[in-house]
Amino acid sequence: MTNSILKKLEYTREKMIRSGIENGFSNVETIRLSKKLDHLLNIYQLQNVNEMNDYQVSMDNFKH
Repeated sequence: MTNSILKKLEYTREKMIRSGIENGFSNVETIRLSKKLDHLLNIYQLQNVNEMNDYQVSMDNFKH
């Protein structure tokens, strides 16, 4: 799942940069892509936090 999010992040980032260069950074499409990128980054970060929590629980169980 993380790999899929990373691909979406990269694709959206490239589209946002291209839109900013071609249309301006205050353009509606550029801003829409920026918000989409923020959303994807939040999802990615939450997934990583959950994976780290799962790993910690796993390690705690191993110690006992």
